[in-house]
Amino acid sequence: MYQSHMAVIGESLWSQLQGLAPVRVRPARSILLRQGDPGTHVVLLSSGSTLVTLTGPSGERALLAVRGPGELLGELAVLDAQPRSASVIAAETCRVHLIPAPDFLAFVEGNGLLTPLLRHAIARVRESDAVRLELATASVSVRLAGALSRLVHAATHRPGVSIRLTQAELSQMIGASRNAVGTAIKPWREQEWLETDPAGGLLIHDIRSIEEHARSTV
Repeated sequence: MYQSHMAVIGESLWSQLQGLAPVRVRPARSILLRQGDPGTHVVLLSSGSTLVTLTGPSGERALLAVRGPGELLGELAVLDAQPRSASVIAAETCRVHLIPAPDFLAFVEGNGLLTPLLRHAIARVRESDAVRLELATASVSVRLAGALSRLVHAATHRPGVSIRLTQAELSQMIGASRNAVGTAIKPWREQEWLETDPAGGLLIHDIRSIEEHARSTV
């Protein structure tokens, strides 16, 4: 089962890591990390949820993963001194700590965290591979339900989860047309499992029913 970074390093060290940088608030749709940039800092995610995306040579984007509170973002680029391999976008309002690379590296070395962090990174690569397989082989309904499910489970827990992404953005994330996404969403809206959020995006009421319906239509 996938664990968060906080679970891997423990709450005490996580709290110490938070203390290395002040908290900042980033709005939905803001870019927290950009693919190709140098690893100048690590993002510690205290609240909110984010999308990890890969941009192809023609500008197409694919959703690799969704990350929620208790995660580190961009740590690999800092650990191996290579450009960032993916972008990270806020899916909702996020509270983050931007920890400079030298401070993060000193913390990792001083607390013997390199091995557990690398093991965790391997698990994340496997998770991203599973998402890529889903995007390559599953129907639009299954791909969309999977993306919404990951967003819901990563989001701050509250009645009704707002996904601050448009249908056009969701279609690009899962490699489908906007019309196909609209067709997939239609029966879910009719069953009131989701609705259009007045603030933009989708408001998810019953992700389990959405997942079950997507699987049943395959």
